[in-house]
Amino acid sequence: MKNIIIIGARGYKSNYGGWETFVTNLIKNYLDKEVKFHIPELTNDKRQNKKIIEKDDVSCLQVYSPKWGFVTMFIYAILALKRMNQYIKKQKLENVVLYILGCRMGPFYPFLIHSLKKRGVKVYLNPDGLEWMRDKWSWWIKICFKLSEYCMIKHSDVVVCDSKAIQNYVNTKYKKFNKITYFIPYGAYLNQKECKTDIVKKMYKKYQLDEDNYYLLVGRFVPENNYELIIKEFMASSSKKDLVIISNIEKNKFYNLLKEKTKFDTDKRIKFVGAVYDKDSLYYFRKHAFAYIHGHSAGGTNPSLLESLASTKLNILFHAIYNVEVGLTSCFYFSKKDHDLVRIIKKVENLDTMAIKKYEKLAHERIKNEYTWTLIVDKYKNIW
Repeated sequence: MKNIIIIGARGYKSNYGGWETFVTNLIKNYLDKEVKFHIPELTNDKRQNKKIIEKDDVSCLQVYSPKWGFVTMFIYAILALKRMNQYIKKQKLENVVLYILGCRMGPFYPFLIHSLKKRGVKVYLNPDGLEWMRDKWSWWIKICFKLSEYCMIKHSDVVVCDSKAIQNYVNTKYKKFNKITYFIPYGAYLNQKECKTDIVKKMYKKYQLDEDNYYLLVGRFVPENNYELIIKEFMASSSKKDLVIISNIEKNKFYNLLKEKTKFDTDKRIKFVGAVYDKDSLYYFRKHAFAYIHGHSAGGTNPSLLESLASTKLNILFHAIYNVEVGLTSCFYFSKKDHDLVRIIKKVENLDTMAIKKYEKLAHERIKNEYTWTLIVDKYKNIW
């Protein structure tokens, strides 16, 4: 029996974001009775600490961590690794693979994994994107991320990169460490069952949305996702369609700052609808959007982009190497050049039905050929 421990997500079957979606889908599609998954889960309830909960034959060790703002996930990652070290000893696990998601443990990392390596545990790291490049962080936090990245890549056995650009960065920047690296992206599902959920019905009615008559943005509400650029360009366009933004704007200072800069509240086409975590609802929003606009400029392969290529007819992406690598000729690309996005909006709205179907087919082929969960899981099986 092989035991695979994945640390870095808040838990298994948790509705939060990229890592949680990745862990859930990876396990759901793994389908190997000779493999047992163990996932630490973040809990804010002290009474649950160290409790083991079984979910679909996945052992989920509860790890308590107090809520301390953005440092919560750093503390949780360190505590999770420490707890899993104890868990391995107590459960007498053998043939263990440890997969770390994200570079959050910094200089503590080599000390935390030392005893694991002595017991023959193989340590894999997925550094995700280049976190230190994100605009939202102050200079000292960026330095901490850079140091953490250095320490964790140096002391891991294998580095798994979710984009070819990230793999090239690791191979070049950390050449002296002579690390084994693999490119394995995230996955997406084609031809999902369509369901107009109560959430969708409620939002369609509340924001007066019409199917196939809105542009869609889905993603974390942070500056490096180019919300300011997209909103300004959309406001400058003559489009009669809406711009629907699904994001976590609650208690977000960036939202008020953006309102001051762009005056988007004066444009009735721009509609912030808040966060939506229900997968069926998100699929419906994507499926019935006229086009998806993806502004991410930092990180690697983004799960939201893959999900949109698998469902949305037209995709308009910010011209970053990570995005071009995924979309290739199936997408349109915009830059920070003035009115570049305005030009593309005009262009896509002049496309006929046949042209739209052509781009939709190309996007689906990208997913089918490179990014289905079956392909992704097979790649993991080959390296573990």
